[in-house]
Amino acid sequence: MANILKGKPVSLLIDQKTKEIISGKQVTLATIRVSDNKDDIAYENNIAKKAASFNINHKKIVLESNITKQSYLDVLDECNNDDSIHGILLLNQPFEKESSTLINPNKDIDSCNPINLSSSFLNTPGFGACTARAVMEMLHYYNIQISSQNVCVVGRSKTVGKPLSMMLLNENATVTICHSHTKNLEEICKNNDIIIACLGKAEYLTADFFSKGQTVIDVGINYSQEKQKIVGDVLFDEVSNIVENISPVPFGVGSITTSILFNHLAIAYQRSKK
Repeated sequence: MANILKGKPVSLLIDQKTKEIISGKQVTLATIRVSDNKDDIAYENNIAKKAASFNINHKKIVLESNITKQSYLDVLDECNNDDSIHGILLLNQPFEKESSTLINPNKDIDSCNPINLSSSFLNTPGFGACTARAVMEMLHYYNIQISSQNVCVVGRSKTVGKPLSMMLLNENATVTICHSHTKNLEEICKNNDIIIACLGKAEYLTADFFSKGQTVIDVGINYSQEKQKIVGDVLFDEVSNIVENISPVPFGVGSITTSILFNHLAIAYQRSKK
């Protein structure tokens, strides 16, 4: 059985750093949600609970689904220019291109703005993609060697796969980026030291993709109708009997991602006071 890389001890360490920055301070997070999508509401509720645990003020902005582009952007711009708001989280983006460009990069704690996204590629200061950074924090916490290792990132999204690949390169890993159209994916995965699954397909990576001694980080969050529960991109029950280290879903990368989001908020607050 593999070593299970749980997210909780990593997130607790990050949370402690956050508390050290904002303890006793008046910090405000604004969330902007459009419509009543159940997934977005559930995420908003989780964010509200986490904010309360830090004594962070949470300004919840809910907009109608038929809001015009200009009205939406006006609301976002008001948050940009409100000095009492230190971080902005867009729970969904009906006008993604415009809102990503408009959001103040100094308040953009979820790395939507191109300036923040580019920080992962250029290795410059900025709020890097939260989930990608969560993977890196997990590898660091569990002392998984990155430098000179062969790493296969299965997924190419702009919020996880692409920025994560750059973060790994910045730490001297040799990175292969794969996806659902990659030929010989099984063989490629088998011949890497670290596999990071961020494909977004429930239990797509079975035992056939893995070999002994590997570390597997599962970023996927998928609802399985068959199992009636949340599962990852990796078939955990099979793969955990083969590899050396594996992160579970849930209770893995996801909890770290939320902690990083609030750590970004704390840093945003800190920078606003300089």
